[in-house]
Amino acid sequence: MTSQRPYHAQRPHPWHGLTAGDDSPDIVNVYIEMTPSDGVKYEIDKDTGYLVVDRARKYSSQLPTAYGFIPRTYCEDRVAALSDETDQGDLDPLDVCVVSGCPIERSQILLTARVVGGLHMIDKGEADDKIIAVLEDDNVWGDVTDVSELPGGIIQKIRHYFLTYKMTPGEDRPKVSIDEPYGAAHAHDVIRASVEDYNAKFGE
Repeated sequence: MTSQRPYHAQRPHPWHGLTAGDDSPDIVNVYIEMTPSDGVKYEIDKDTGYLVVDRARKYSSQLPTAYGFIPRTYCEDRVAALSDETDQGDLDPLDVCVVSGCPIERSQILLTARVVGGLHMIDKGEADDKIIAVLEDDNVWGDVTDVSELPGGIIQKIRHYFLTYKMTPGEDRPKVSIDEPYGAAHAHDVIRASVEDYNAKFGE
């Protein structure tokens, strides 16, 4: 009897091979790169699609939520056009912080989340928005539809993390600014713009 080797489908690239989701920009797919328990900063390698170590955390700043990006998004001219402070995007996929009632302790997973708002962040003169979403059907936050319905403490933790996670004692403070949170409607506009930027850069 001749044995046959099992067929293995090729793993899709997390950025280019997946989609933002059929119900985007309200409900989106999020590829998780980091969790609050991670001791180093991971990020996607854009060429291979593998998760790589970007740098070790030097200090005790802790990511307050699971963190990743929306597939097939890109932040360039159209995302930057929504900003009053810059005309440059950061040339990366659109970042998402996912709030959930139970801890998400694994990265390299795909989940669906409802978009409820975001933070407009400027990092080194580039638009680097952080979309805020809640895990779909979450037992605690699943009914939230706008960032105004989340406790202010959660938003402040997210804001504080991104304002401080690059700070190193003895060095100049990183040039980072973050506006007050915006709601779901503007977050939807940012997502649409990032999808259009992706299509313009890479094709649909």
